[in-house]
Amino acid sequence: MLEILSLIRQDGDPRWCRSVPNWDRGPWLETLLGYRRARGNPRPRIISSHLPVQMFPKAFFGSKAKV
Repeated sequence: MLEILSLIRQDGDPRWCRSVPNWDRGPWLETLLGYRRARGNPRPRIISSHLPVQMFPKAFFGSKAKV
């Protein structure tokens, strides 16, 4: 999924996918390092998570984020 989203974000150009590691393109939200990387990435951000939907903050569901 990360590869597909990365290609969509770059209009199908695979150079970004080949040159930037997965953990920089779509860092994991549940780690402190991942959270910091995600905050530093330019918008629109790609963020990965393995958290169950019940553990996401309620504010997330009222935001404009696409899931």
